[in-house]
Amino acid sequence: MTHVFQLKTSLIVAALLALPMAAQAQSMTKADYSAAKSRVSAQYKADKAACASMAGNNKDICVLQAKGKEKVARAELEYGYTGKPADKNKVAVVKAETTYAVAKERCDDKAGDAKGLCVSEAKAIQTKALADAKMGKEIVKAEKDATEDKREADYKVTLEKCETLAGDAKAACVGAAKAKFGKS
Repeated sequence: MTHVFQLKTSLIVAALLALPMAAQAQSMTKADYSAAKSRVSAQYKADKAACASMAGNNKDICVLQAKGKEKVARAELEYGYTGKPADKNKVAVVKAETTYAVAKERCDDKAGDAKGLCVSEAKAIQTKALADAKMGKEIVKAEKDATEDKREADYKVTLEKCETLAGDAKAACVGAAKAKFGKS
């Protein structure tokens, strides 16, 4: 299995693991959130302790993987708690950064041109993942803008309908439209 394939596979797996978090968004109580944070911390300590028996670069890689796993879990947990698009984007960024850090550390086992190529491949994968995260952020913003534009158009149409009325009916219609669309 090639190094690039391993990196791509780990990114795909990380993306698939994030899917359940999207479904869980905003369904977590404060107590559940705190308990989950404790579990993440405990898992990190266990993962880091498993690295103690290793030496050299293998130990460095193991520790970075443990830290990366913790960072990703915390970012996913935060998104699962808040459901905010910004937190969803943060998950993608954290995954890209931690995957790059581990991949770059793996390159330390190589020397010369092989090491340079390894680092370049890791950086390229990180750049692509960060670009995907940025694109996701821009899509969310575009969707929000489009929703606001549609809502404003609906408000204008409703006001135009109110213009065909007179007196108290018109005032009631305009008041209802303002209340419905959050205008003052």
